[in-house]
Amino acid sequence: MESNFHNLVMGISVSMQPYHFLMAMVGLVLGVIVGVLPGLGGANGVAILIPLTVAMEPISGIILLASIYWGALYGGSITSILFNIPGEPWSVATTFDGYPLAKKGKAGKALVLSFFSHFVGAVLGVIMLSFFAPIIAEFALKFGPAEIFSVMVLTFSAFVGLGGKDPVKTLISIFFGFILAAVGMDIVTGQLRMTFGSINLMGGFNFIVAVIGLFGLGEIFLTVEEGLKLESTAGGRVTFKDMAWGIKEIAHEWKSLLLGAVIGCWMGLKPGGATPASFMAYGFAKQGHKKSAEFGNGASAGIIAPEAAAHGAGTSAALPMVTLGIPGSPTMAVIMGGLMIFGLLPGPMLFKEHANFVWGFIGSCWIGNILGLFVVLAFAPLFAAILKIRFAIIMPIIVYVCAIGAYAVNNRMIDVYYMIIFGVLGYLFKKLDYPLAPMVLALVLGDMAESALRQALLISSGNPIVLFRPPIALPIMIVAIIIFFWPTISGIIRKRRTSVGPG
Repeated sequence: MESNFHNLVMGISVSMQPYHFLMAMVGLVLGVIVGVLPGLGGANGVAILIPLTVAMEPISGIILLASIYWGALYGGSITSILFNIPGEPWSVATTFDGYPLAKKGKAGKALVLSFFSHFVGAVLGVIMLSFFAPIIAEFALKFGPAEIFSVMVLTFSAFVGLGGKDPVKTLISIFFGFILAAVGMDIVTGQLRMTFGSINLMGGFNFIVAVIGLFGLGEIFLTVEEGLKLESTAGGRVTFKDMAWGIKEIAHEWKSLLLGAVIGCWMGLKPGGATPASFMAYGFAKQGHKKSAEFGNGASAGIIAPEAAAHGAGTSAALPMVTLGIPGSPTMAVIMGGLMIFGLLPGPMLFKEHANFVWGFIGSCWIGNILGLFVVLAFAPLFAAILKIRFAIIMPIIVYVCAIGAYAVNNRMIDVYYMIIFGVLGYLFKKLDYPLAPMVLALVLGDMAESALRQALLISSGNPIVLFRPPIALPIMIVAIIIFFWPTISGIIRKRRTSVGPG
């Protein structure tokens, strides 16, 4: 523990260096803008800017990318509260009580509740990252190909069994991502597959291009179709009086705050990220609150719980990404891609081979999230004013930036066309209510999962029992199977309870 504390102090000192501090500030401001603008999204904002970090040192680049995410987490709630427009998917739950409270003339107070709740969720998530990541990484060094594959199976099983959406649709989304990941060159034999004679498909689909299309353009298409109606409540100015009231209210609603932060950190460790965490926290807070009837009419706890959960999930999602190479959210999947571009492979060896980098990143999580609180408190009205620009002007700018980001990945025009195709695909998935996150993670992790599976089978001369090898792979696979079939199991339990019911 003492060693971890020493490393953390070293990491914070690295992130406090003037250039790194500047990158954190720039990232936070860009992130808040990304969070404020509907149709851009944290994952897309990070993906667009990855090409700009290629010339940077790895630590500077990762601080910039991570700070964009922290800023987006903070910024998504601004438009939810002031305009009833969720800037990010995870801020949808905030509109239920944030906007009604703002309509009562308490916009500043609603923003204070949101920002301070985000900060508490962030602190809890970063504490987990700081002190549990080394332990998990040390344990993960014992993992061979079979154990790595079992963790991959657990990851995708969690999406199916615990994702909250239609399990069949989630499964289809995952398989679609695996198909896209398989396009190009076979990682073992070197043979081409699913290229259909096209030279452009030999390199497969770059996941950054896919993310820009799926999240950025897909959301833009939806927004254009539905129209963007702004109904502002107020300028969103935050006063010292609002801050004092917010701190007092948060102290009063400490149970909802703690509940949200814990749920967020737990949800961040498994795939899904901030969005399901915020909804789950809102539901639990409403069920357990003495004044549950006030929820939906401007209840403080209805803002505090989902906001703490969203940021707790966002920060804790970095833990499995750094230690196991398995991102806990789509945005972390994009950041993981940025690490790979720098030539760094996320996983337990990262702590052994690049300790300064890892602890610099963890240190920047502390600095970025603390700075983020002051940035949004000071400039909330300024960021909210961005939405007063006509959407007809903002939309083509976002599309243009997306196109630049896609082209800059490989300097190929074909990637821009791929981006458009993925944009249409993202639009269709959203219209048909298919989850995008499982497909993105399958696209990112598909090669790694296939490689681990084939290596394990080669080692065992094709015997699949190796995938259930104790002491690590077996319990993980058993848990994965239980979670995968959990919707069916819970349905059977529910039916038995109702059939046995009273009388």
